[in-house]
Parts: sequence; C-alpha cells; structure tokens
Amino acid sequence: MSRTILLPGPDGTLSTHRVGEPGDYPRRADPPRTRTVYAAAHVVADPRVCSASEPAVLDLEATLAFRHHLWDLGMAVAEAMDTAQRGMGLDWPAARDLIARTGAEAKGRGARWCAGAQTDHLAPGSARTLNEVIGAYREQCEAVEQAGATVVVMASRELCRLAKGPEDYAAVYSAVLQQLSRPAILHWLGEAFDPALAGYWGSGSYEVAAEAFLGIVAEHAARIEGVKCSLLEQRKEVELRSRLPIGVAMYTGDDFDYPTTIAGDGTHHSDALLGAFDFAAPAAAHACAALDAGDLAGFHERIAPSLPLARHVFSAPTSFYKTGVVFLAYLNGFQAHFKMVGGLESGRSLVHLAECFRLADAAGLLSDPDLAIARMRGLLATSGLA
Repeated sequence: MSRTILLPGPDGTLSTHRVGEPGDYPRRADPPRTRTVYAAAHVVADPRVCSASEPAVLDLEATLAFRHHLWDLGMAVAEAMDTAQRGMGLDWPAARDLIARTGAEAKGRGARWCAGAQTDHLAPGSARTLNEVIGAYREQCEAVEQAGATVVVMASRELCRLAKGPEDYAAVYSAVLQQLSRPAILHWLGEAFDPALAGYWGSGSYEVAAEAFLGIVAEHAARIEGVKCSLLEQRKEVELRSRLPIGVAMYTGDDFDYPTTIAGDGTHHSDALLGAFDFAAPAAAHACAALDAGDLAGFHERIAPSLPLARHVFSAPTSFYKTGVVFLAYLNGFQAHFKMVGGLESGRSLVHLAECFRLADAAGLLSDPDLAIARMRGLLATSGLA
C-alpha cells in the first residue's frame, strides 16, 4: 500500500501527505513511580443502535478492551468523565453500568482507577433545592465507591444553576465529602470545556472562585486526595498548586501544556488526569519512564511530539475534543467504526480531522500506518474526496 494520502487543508485544497513510521513507544510499561498518571478514557458506541437522541448504548467489549490497553501502558484509568462524554451523550444509567464493569476488570488485574460522580441524572432545570443536588451526588458517589473506584467529584450544572454564592458550594461539597468512605478527587472543570459551568464556585471572578475552591479544599483536606484543574490556563493551575494543603495532589488538566505542569518547577509538580493521554498514552508511558530515571531532558524529548496534536484536538470549541479522541482510536484500530454516542462524530470538520491525522503521524502515534491510511481514505470517500 502506498504510504501517501491526499488530505484537505483549511484553504480548500488537497495536498499529498507522506506517512512516516510509528514512534518507538512501548506496548507495555510499569506504572510511573514519580507521578500518578490517569488517562481519562473515551467510550465506544454500539454502531447498530447509537443515535443523536436515544440513550447511550456502548460496545462494552471494545470499551473495556481500551481500558486494558491503558493499564498495559501503566496508566491509571479515569472512568466516566468528560472524555467519556458525560453531559454530551453518556447518560447516568450507561455510565453506572460502565463503572461497575470497569470495576470488575480493574479488580481482576489490581489496576488503579477513579470514576466521575456528578448530578447528571437530574433533568436539566429540575432540581429545586441544594438538598436535591446533595442527594444526587450521594447516589452517584455510592455507585462509584461500590465499584471500588476513587470518586472524582465532578462539577454539577444543577448546582451551578441553583447556588447563590460560594457558601452554597461549601455546604454541598461538605455534605458530599463527609459521606465518602475514602478521600476523593475534586474536579474544577472550566467553562472552556462546558459553558454551562460559567461562574462555578459562586463567582465569575477567577480570584473569588479560587478562594472559595481553596477554602473547601483546606477545610476538608483529610477527605481530598487531590484536585483536577481543567482551566486550560497554566498560570492559574500553577498558582492553585502552590496553595494546596500538604498531601493534596494537583492533577493537571492542562491539555495545552502538560509537559511543563508534570515536570514541575523544582518546588511543586502536577500529577496527571488527562483526556489527551487517551491517545497519547504510549508517549506518556515512554516519557514517564525517563522521569522515573531522573532524566528530565529525556522526559521532555519523549513527550513533546504529542503536544501539537493535543493542542489541536482540544482547540476551540474545546467541548468537542471528544470527537478527535475517538477518531484517533478509530485510526489506530481500537474500534471498528467512527460513530459516537450522541452523534458527536459530526462535532468536528473533515479539515480538523485531517489535521489530527497529520499531527498524529508527526508524533509517531499512528501505530499501524497502513490501517490508518485505509480508514482515513474511507472517511474521505464518504465526503467525495477520494
């Protein structure tokens, strides 16, 4: 098979791209010793029944196989979170079933994992009181803990709608954290990922919101393993990281510049909980091995090629990054189709996906170039371009 392919560009023209060889990445790796690294994993839709309007139906065999791929690379798995399309196609009944099944798989191999709990089984606009939000959180947290996972307390759209100020967030999070049997991870998901979360923590001012957030963390530090910061602004993450109580980890959510946040500044560093490590897991495993060996330059050299791809996948509108994630999994043979729950395969343009292809190739993240070319050509053919 020819290793060249015609790809569309933003100017409307087609240009020849010659595909290179896969990167020299490991297929298996031990979990990193010097950092905790979670890959937020996507879900594989059942293409026979998925649609834009019906409840999510997953291909559980392919979905769970991908979790084993991440575990094989030494990644911990973050289940049923934003990358798995929570709030954008993956409803709570499907997420609850997936969490239970992932728990069984993780237990079978002694793997590390966490899972998201929020309030998305409440119909939008239906909650009337904060107690209803607390009850919804508790229901999901119980399901996550029963499955054996660390709870990630995700942001709640209903809480954001109802809360009058920082004190309401403090009351809700206090009630939720006190119910848990082991420390949790708190997730600050910025409005770049979900515009409905604008003003989270009770203020549209970052400075006021940060004080409210840090106040909750300080008050409940013994019940908090770490915080995940997904603001896509490194300055804010670094500032928050420096103010966390001793023993509370910062899990970077900076898909635009994770090498810098993970490497750290000599005083503090971030662990990782990243959607980008769904597709960049081989590079992350290779880079973290260098970090474990004390080779900071080697870490940056190994992780750097994945960064342009991540920045493109997470480009605005960032909430549609899941489309690129699943597209890359399709190119690499982890699923047999490019269909997504909620019909989200239409969330990005063909030009955007073509650039994903180019950048994945440049990063050495097309594990089987011939398969990737064949699948890219098939997608182009459906649009009359091949």
